[in-house]
Amino acid sequence: MPSYLFWLFATVMLIGGAAVIAFRNPVSSALSVVTCFVGLAGLFIGLSAFFVGVIQILVYTGAVMVLFLFIIMLLDLKDEEKRAKGIAPLAAGVGLVIAFVVQLIGVLSRTPNKSAPALNQETLAAAAGHFPVGEKIATSLTAGRLPDVQLIGHTLFTQYNLPLQILGVLLLVATIGVVALSKKQAE
Repeated sequence: MPSYLFWLFATVMLIGGAAVIAFRNPVSSALSVVTCFVGLAGLFIGLSAFFVGVIQILVYTGAVMVLFLFIIMLLDLKDEEKRAKGIAPLAAGVGLVIAFVVQLIGVLSRTPNKSAPALNQETLAAAAGHFPVGEKIATSLTAGRLPDVQLIGHTLFTQYNLPLQILGVLLLVATIGVVALSKKQAE
């Protein structure tokens, strides 16, 4: 990925993220999240993760944000009223930013400066040795193709199965909460 495209998509993401916080209207904030998701999809596509980039657009930008907008409009949220700003929220925000920067510096100072190996025939064949012989992933890697869909599925359902199940339960609870909040109280 050319560096100017990286900076373009990264800037789009940062502007979208800042706009989510800056806008008081919930619909404008939701549309700013869409902008952030589009920038993220551009970064994924620039990293040759085409499947993840397309899924980012289809699932998050399409389906999830339509659901968010539907919920916002269903709950009939209005603009937030301006209120007097105290020192406590400002101090908490500055404290969180400082904590994040300290963590970021700590992680980046311990991260080795390694580059990703080239995806040539030899590298892919060596990576195929980590999978059982005859499995579809190993066959694709040996043939010199990078099967990103199979790799994502294999990793998701072997190494991250429990977090995936927990996420599904959390989304179910959130959906039930939205339905409960959206019901009008009978008087």
